[in-house]
Formats: sequence, structure tokens, C-alpha cells
Amino acid sequence: MLKSYQLQNGGLKGTAIAEGGEIPAGSLWLDLLNPTVEERRAVDRYLGMEMPTRPEMEEIEVSSRLYQEDGGFFMTALVLSQVETDRPIADVVTFVLAHDKLITVRYIDPQPFRTFAARIDRGVVSAGKPEAVLMGILDVIIDRTADVLERLGSEVEAVSKDIFETDAAQTIGRRDFQAVLRTLGRKHDLTGKMRESLLTINRMLTFLSPVLDAKANKDVKAHVKTLTRDVQSLQDHTSYLTGKLSYLQDATLGLINNEQNNIIKIMSVAAMVFLPPTLFASIWGMNFAHMPELRSPLGYPIAIIIMIVSAVLPYVWFKRRGWL
Repeated sequence: MLKSYQLQNGGLKGTAIAEGGEIPAGSLWLDLLNPTVEERRAVDRYLGMEMPTRPEMEEIEVSSRLYQEDGGFFMTALVLSQVETDRPIADVVTFVLAHDKLITVRYIDPQPFRTFAARIDRGVVSAGKPEAVLMGILDVIIDRTADVLERLGSEVEAVSKDIFETDAAQTIGRRDFQAVLRTLGRKHDLTGKMRESLLTINRMLTFLSPVLDAKANKDVKAHVKTLTRDVQSLQDHTSYLTGKLSYLQDATLGLINNEQNNIIKIMSVAAMVFLPPTLFASIWGMNFAHMPELRSPLGYPIAIIIMIVSAVLPYVWFKRRGWL
């Protein structure tokens, strides 16, 4: 889908361009969402330059994601999408500043783009330059990342309280640590994607700063510095959450080991408690002709008492040693 945004009455007006249709000459922002071959070719003809293909956008070299070509500045960053689901993704989005226009090429529809488009429809966004539009989009992307990071921090705190609950000793054997590990794994995956996204956005802003120094006004350049500080602060918080998640994962594995050790200890104590009675029962169960206690009327109760005492003594010993 190809959509053109034009400057009208001090604001932006969005228009969907049908395949094969003409792109308005006054377009300030061209947004290509899952573009077809014909839509890409139409933009290429309109701008006199070639837009990157999806394989080219996915190359991980910095020189392939941030470069200048044919008078245009090409910047590719990872943007989060589907963060409300259990399968968040971070996919590439390319931003191009060329011929006093902004072109975005993307194959995902993340929330920030929908939010920015909704603001345009409400007449909230007023931008006369493509640099200002780009700053507005990045601002929404970073705000959205901050909201997700804040929610993630609250969820991690809730998981931490669940792991280290005070009555954990009363729930040994009944806690589903496997579910906790799966939850931590999902949070860790989302945090990793956020770190990668923030890293690419930070690189993009660093590349963009000297570009705007030559062509943008002071407000846009100040906006770039503000966004750079915001991204760096989010990167620091993401690193903190990553460390906390790793700690919680290690703590959960430690609790699983402790629980398994407690189970093994109980089984070992039970084996030691019943070992002496088993020994006496084995002796008296032998078929010897001369076993004096078999002829005594008190032989049976004495044997029972001895076996009970032999079971109690190891238990008392373990208890006094603090092993139980």
C-alpha cells in the first residue's frame, strides 16, 4: 500500500494512491507499507532513485543501513511490533530523506505509525518539512518503546515477587517453576528485541545529526538531541532489566535445585529411618533352628519394640543435627 501525505492548510493530509495512480507532486511524506513491485517502481520513477528492497533492508552491516546515495539519506532501524502478544517482533523500517521528501518503506504495521497517522487525521500534526515529519515519527516510536519498557518493568517486578514470596516454604512441590521460566524467557526475548531496536535507532540519530546540521532549523536539531538522550536513557533501563531478568532466571533455577534437594533429602532420611528395622526384620526372618527369642512368649512384642526404637533413634539424631 502506498500512501501520500501532503501539506494542506498548515497540516498534513493523507491520500491512498491506487496501484498505477499518479503520486501528487506536493507530497511531503510517502509511506510504503508492504509495497508491491509496481508501487516501488512508481516511487523510484517519481524520485529518480531506487528504494532498497527487503533483502537489502535486512542486511546487518552499518554501511548497508546508514548511507548516502543519489542525493538521498537512507536510514534503516528496527521497530517493535505486536508487543501485546506472546510473539513480539522487531522488523526493519527504512527512512529516506531525499528531494525535500520523507519516504518510509516497511513490511510491518507497528502501533507508532498508526498513532502518528491518527494524529495527522485529527489535524494535530503540523509539519512543513520532511525532517519534522521524521522527528514526529521517531518521537512516537520512542514514546511507545518507553511505554512498553515501563509495562515490562512492572511485569518483571510482579514475577520477582512471585518467585521470592514469603510463604514459598509452604508451597514446596506445588509451585509451577516451569511456567515462571517460560514467562522469564518471553520477557527476556522482548527485552532483547527492545535493546536491538534502541541500538539501531541510536545509530540512526547519530547518523542523522550531521545531516540535519546542514539543512534543518534549530528546533529540529534540538529535537534530535532530545531524542538521542531519551534513547540512551531507555538503553540504560533496558540493560538494567536484562540483568534483573538474568538474576531472576538464575534464582528460579536455584529454587528448583533446592526443591529437588529437599525431595532427595526426605527420601534419604526415610531410607535411613527404615534401614535398622529392616535389618532386624531380616535377621528374625531367617530360618534358623536355634533362635531362642522365637520360643519366648515376649519375643514378638520385643522384636516390634526394638524395630520401632531403631527407627526413632535415627530420626531423633537427624533432628538434633538440624538435618530436617
